[in-house]
Amino acid sequence: MKQVLHQLGRYRKDSFACIALTALEVLMEILLPFITARIIDDGLQAQNMPIVYRYGAIMVVMACFSLLFGALAGKYAASASTGLAANLREAIYNNIQTFSFSNIDKFSVPGLVTRMTTDITNVQNAFMMVIRVAVRAPMNLIFSFLMCLSISPSMSGMFLIAVVFLVVVLGSIMAVTLKIFNEVFRKYDDLNASVQENISAIRVVKAFVREDYEDQKFSRASANLYRLFVKAEGLLAFNNPAMMLAVYFCIITVSWLGAQQIVGGSLTTGDLTSLFSYIMSLLMSLMMLSMVVVMISMSMASIRRISEVLTETPDLHDPENPVMVVKDGSIDFNHVNFSYKHGSGKNALSGIDLHIKSGETIGVIGGTGSGKSSLVNLICRLYDVDQGSVEVGGVDVRQYDMEALRNQVSVVLQKNTLFSGTILENLRWGNPNATREECVEACQAACADEFIDRFPDGYDTCIERGGNNVSGGQKQRLCIARALLKKPKVLILDDSTSAVDTATDAKIRAAFAQKIPGTTKIIIAQRISSVEGADRILVLENGRINGFDTHENLLKTNAIYQEIYESQVKGGGDFDQPA
Repeated sequence: MKQVLHQLGRYRKDSFACIALTALEVLMEILLPFITARIIDDGLQAQNMPIVYRYGAIMVVMACFSLLFGALAGKYAASASTGLAANLREAIYNNIQTFSFSNIDKFSVPGLVTRMTTDITNVQNAFMMVIRVAVRAPMNLIFSFLMCLSISPSMSGMFLIAVVFLVVVLGSIMAVTLKIFNEVFRKYDDLNASVQENISAIRVVKAFVREDYEDQKFSRASANLYRLFVKAEGLLAFNNPAMMLAVYFCIITVSWLGAQQIVGGSLTTGDLTSLFSYIMSLLMSLMMLSMVVVMISMSMASIRRISEVLTETPDLHDPENPVMVVKDGSIDFNHVNFSYKHGSGKNALSGIDLHIKSGETIGVIGGTGSGKSSLVNLICRLYDVDQGSVEVGGVDVRQYDMEALRNQVSVVLQKNTLFSGTILENLRWGNPNATREECVEACQAACADEFIDRFPDGYDTCIERGGNNVSGGQKQRLCIARALLKKPKVLILDDSTSAVDTATDAKIRAAFAQKIPGTTKIIIAQRISSVEGADRILVLENGRINGFDTHENLLKTNAIYQEIYESQVKGGGDFDQPA
């Protein structure tokens, strides 16, 4: 709770202003029944109309002030609650930007989306109710009870009976529903995951005619949510019957005892009228408090989930005195062991001892799950090693400022993402200050200019979200051009020419040799033709180095490389080359 409320920031003043105005509103309302009693006893029964007019005018003024205070309190409550929600979303979003991949995996993408939407909305609504109702209701309750004591101490004891009864009933309900709401928000994650997965892969769903299966999966997630909400709301439905039981008990008791006291002359008609008003005010305050407890019960689960994200510390962080300059593109793996779950004993990479000179072109080849992507993820420090060290430019990557390191180690993934905007805007993700000429030059090196020039708007062509209006090969070439604009010292192509034909692949590699000769280039590929021209080729198997030599030497000495070569070249060639 403290972590969440800390995000109020400049809206703290609005919260206190709302509380103060609500207190003034309650004060005005509490005094109205007291004045009504004076009008009845001193004015109407005494047939003194000037007193009726005088007290009536006072009531009108007090009602106007109550209205003004209430309106201003509502305005400040809206400002404070929406401000808190905005600050929470910004704080969560900013913290997520610092997360490593392992932090993201811990929460899952749908879980983070739920926290930034549903959970924050729950907290916003609860906070608005707390600073208004949770201030108004206790004050109303206390002042009403004090006024009842001043009118008739003997009849005020029954209110305590009603209060104790309601506290026991509502407390029991809340204890159970709080556990249910904890489960509800976990089910929200499942529901969001189902929607997100379906929408992002809608083409695959339709291609395989799996709409019915996806409908059933969503229905199961929705039914689980429905079942839990019905269970929680069914328990909360006992709030109103319990409240009405307490209300009717108090009304009947006050009516019976009040009538006896009026006949006995110890209570006036005006006092009994105001007593009824205070009873209803007191019990309505209890009802409002029960609503607050419900909202708080719902929001407590959300508060915990939000706090988990806010307090999560990134697995990766900069050192106290980081190195800001990457000297060159040399890369050294010194006896590296790495696993995605530290301490699990299931290594993705084991015993990696590898040394690459600056400016070399290195091919990386191996079967699925051999550790190719894991290897390059360590170079730009997307993960940290379990044992050993990875050095770039002769310095351990853990000693660098991460932004400075990643600006000099450019990675092009197989499934890179393009963002909505023009081609130029996407290219400038690599370098926000790149000129149009530099963008054109990078696209020429990546062989992207040949299809860009065919677009009617050229480099001003709008890319749809995710790059859905360009082919896979075109998307990969744009991503390569984007990486080249960073002018990195290390360029990593993680199977990023898999959707490009062999001839274009060869042109891209030739352009690299000409345009960026001093850049260290690491090319992960499944095709021998993509790596055979490299200075050296790394063969990985089950997270270990199986071979590291030139194409010619590996053909003579490495069984795995020989097998891949035989299957691709002698077995019929690459997919777009004749046998």
